[in-house]
Amino acid sequence: MQLSVRLAAVAQMAEGAECLADIGTDHGYIPIYLMEQGKLRRALAMDINKGPLLRAQENIQMHGLQESIETRLSDGAKMLRPGEADTVVIAGMGGALTMRILSDGAEALKGIKTFVLQPQSEIEKVRRFLHVNGFCIEAENMVKDEGKYYPLMRAVYGRQETWETYEYRFGKYLIEQKNPVLLEFLQKEEKKYRQILERLGENDSRDAVKRGKELQNSLFEIEKAISLLSNEGNS
Repeated sequence: MQLSVRLAAVAQMAEGAECLADIGTDHGYIPIYLMEQGKLRRALAMDINKGPLLRAQENIQMHGLQESIETRLSDGAKMLRPGEADTVVIAGMGGALTMRILSDGAEALKGIKTFVLQPQSEIEKVRRFLHVNGFCIEAENMVKDEGKYYPLMRAVYGRQETWETYEYRFGKYLIEQKNPVLLEFLQKEEKKYRQILERLGENDSRDAVKRGKELQNSLFEIEKAISLLSNEGNS
């Protein structure tokens, strides 16, 4: 099976698992791929909706992996039994839902060693949530797939020092590793913010001035991250 750039990045971050629970599995591609690569002993493909779960079942059977990958109807991690898996993947859903799954499933997720997360929104909030709720982010990546940018992270239980604001926004490890996809994304964001500020400069209303200050603060954080990502960060 060949995965999209996004799913391949998620699968790569999940390597090292023995039993993986893919929450919100949709087509079941990640557990199928990792199983075919010989990277897993067992997997659970879980989804809250019957339609996606049926598609996953069909794909699993098509690849002859029904003995190794179990499908399970589940609202988040609620149907995951303690000790069943060592790695959880939560990919392709909004940040708010990602955080809710981690909160609501706290009891079932106690024995999980590794969490691979690829939230589609509210990335900064997810990073802050992890730190506040006893998680330690140990790795990050960012990829571009069909014109869209996807940050992802691997987390474990543990305590971690507080990050700077720009590190929560853009990813401490992405910046340290000079991730080229993040640099491209931020350069586009910088251009967009400057254009908006230019338009706001023609409006002296109270709301426009307030919005302009907010954008200036955001632009400052973007420029700081770009400086660290580019060669300027080494000078």
